[in-house]
Order: sequence, then C-alpha cells, then structure tokens
Amino acid sequence: MSVTRTAKAIRTPGGLSVRFEPRAALAVLLLALTTLAAGVVLIGSGDFPIAPGDVVATLLGNGTMAQEFIVQDLRLPRVLVAILVGAALGIGGAVFQSLSRNPLGSPDVLGFGQGATVGALSVIVLFQGDSAAVSMGAVVGGLLTGAAVYLLAWKRGVHGFRLVLVGIGAAAMLTAVIHYLITKADLIDATRAVLWMTGSLDGRDWAQFGPLLAVCAVLVPLVLVYGRPLRMLEMGDDAAYALGVKVERTRLVLVGSAVLLVSVATAAAGPIAFVSLSAPQLARRLTRSPGPNLAASAFMGAALLLVADWVATNAFGERQLPVGVVTGVVGGVYLLWLLVTERKAGRI
Repeated sequence: MSVTRTAKAIRTPGGLSVRFEPRAALAVLLLALTTLAAGVVLIGSGDFPIAPGDVVATLLGNGTMAQEFIVQDLRLPRVLVAILVGAALGIGGAVFQSLSRNPLGSPDVLGFGQGATVGALSVIVLFQGDSAAVSMGAVVGGLLTGAAVYLLAWKRGVHGFRLVLVGIGAAAMLTAVIHYLITKADLIDATRAVLWMTGSLDGRDWAQFGPLLAVCAVLVPLVLVYGRPLRMLEMGDDAAYALGVKVERTRLVLVGSAVLLVSVATAAAGPIAFVSLSAPQLARRLTRSPGPNLAASAFMGAALLLVADWVATNAFGERQLPVGVVTGVVGGVYLLWLLVTERKAGRI
C-alpha cells in the first residue's frame, strides 16, 4: 500500500482544522522506532555485551543484578543524554534553517556552538572551574552569542540572509577566541579543553540527564507550539503578517528557545558537530514535506547521534573515538555535498 504525499485536513469536534500529512507521520514513527532500536543496541554494546532481548528485559526489571547495574547505572544515562542532545540539536537546526530560509543556516555555521565553546573554555582556562561551572559557562556563552547575533542582524527586523552573514562572521571571530584561549592555557587545562571541544558522551550519567531533561521538557513543547507560525515565516514576513502571525515576537521566542536548546546540548556533551546541520535536511528529504519538520528533525538528530556513538565505540576495535569525531567527518562530507548541490541550483 502506497502512502500518499497529499496533506489532509482533519476537523475536530470543536471546529478546529488540523493539517495531517500521512507520509510525514509515518516518517516520524519510523524515526522514533529507529531511535529506540539504536538505543537498545547501544546499551547492549561494550566490554560486557548484552543481547537486545536481555536489555529490554532488564529495562522492564527482569534482569540479573549485574545486568541491572550495567544497564541502569552505566549505559542507560549515556543513551538518554544522547537522545536528548540529538533531539535538541535537530530542533535547533530546524528552527534556524527555517528562519533563515537557508539549509546552511544552522547553529554550527551561525556561531552559536562556537559561542558555547568560548564560554566553556573561558571557565576551564581562566577560572579552572569544575564540570558544573563549565556547563554553565557553555550555556551563558551560547545565550550571549545568540543575543549578539540577533541584535547585529536587526534592521527593521531580522532577515534570513543577514542572519547567516552575521552568524558566519561571529563564528569566525569566536573561533579565533577559542584558539587564543587554548594558547593561553597551561598543559593540563589545554588538554582538558581539547577533550571537551571534541564532543563526547563518555562518562555521562544521571547528573547531566536531569538538567537536560528539564530544559527540553519546557522548550521542546514550546517550539512545537510555534511550528505553524514558523511554517508561515518561511513564506516571508509580509505573508506571515497577512496570515496573522506576530512576526518579531514569534521569531524572538523561536530564536531564544533554539539557542538555549543548542547551548544546553553543548553543555551536556560538548560541541557535537554537524548534527544540527544535517538532521533537519535529512528529515525533510525523508518526509518530503515543506516546513520545518520539527518532530522529524528531533528524532533524526537523536537517531544520528546514537548511530554515530555506536560507530565511535565499536567500529575501530579497542580504540574508541569521541562521538564528535564521527559526526564531524560525516557532517563535513555532507556539508561539501550540500554546498555543491546549492551551487548547482544557483542558490549560492
């Protein structure tokens, strides 16, 4: 049975018309199942392998004491952090690509990840802060960068092309600051800074999961509520105004939420490269649906990060890699392909 791409309008008993796209809904369901399956496989992999069936049984409370310790205390928090980080990056990338109306308009390119990195490195190099202080520094750095880019891009409103240009300039300057901070650090702090900058899920536990879950529980529903106005903003400010959207307030809420999501994700796992760039584009190609595809982008980001973490920990024998290395390589190849595609289409 083929799935139609035509959107359907469903009218609720209260008279509210809801847009329903069967292919997009099926894509979200498949991505959610893929995320769950990848999480189970990742939990079962490691020095003490556990079969997927035993992982599920242990999660349901029917495992042995050794399995419960390995699954519940050691591996489950890492997988849950990966899911939330990937979802936050996917949604953040979808918001910025929609607002800028540009597939290159992701937090990786616009400087928000670099701003969070500067905040974290400042705490490491200048104040020798602990992990909690480093995480707070990443959040503050990301938020300050987001505010600066938004204000610098403002000229009777914030338009996509100007936002991308200002963001690229901010990313270049912040990258220079990152290099400067590393040169000023002593050997121990420099090593710690480089390890954090690589982006890794190693050692992630319930302490990182709790704050990340709290932020996502507030901001993800908020962004989803603004999904319809965000879809209208893709048609341009004038069209959105005509359809009753409060453009600047909507844009400010979405930018603030997306920046905070990306900053908190960076604080939890370091700067995981290119997930926010590739996840929304892959989700859109899978759903073949216009608009930001927020739910699909979230599950795509989570699935990508889980698969990348499995590759980083299992595909190179005993030598495990940080997940940021794998996403950086794959994302760099994808970025080159995207640049070639956009150039052939005459959009850059």
